[in-house]
Amino acid sequence: MSARSNRAEVRNPVLLLPAVQALRRLDPEARVALQRLLLEIRDEARLKADKSWHTRKPPVAAYWAACAVYAGHIARSIGPAPRRR
Repeated sequence: MSARSNRAEVRNPVLLLPAVQALRRLDPEARVALQRLLLEIRDEARLKADKSWHTRKPPVAAYWAACAVYAGHIARSIGPAPRRR
């Protein structure tokens, strides 16, 4: 990967939003709870995207896929540092 694609704000553009800083100032328990909910939303949205794609509804699938991506980005931006696989 190039140096540009290794920067956190390129890989997760949500980090550049001012409101994310406010979320990061929440107490740790609230952030963990919110992160868990966002990850559940991400997983549910992915399932809806897959179902929509298989039922030949690409615009709906794209909507749910985008929801899943944003929920995941926000969850990772407020939670503990991610572990590399």
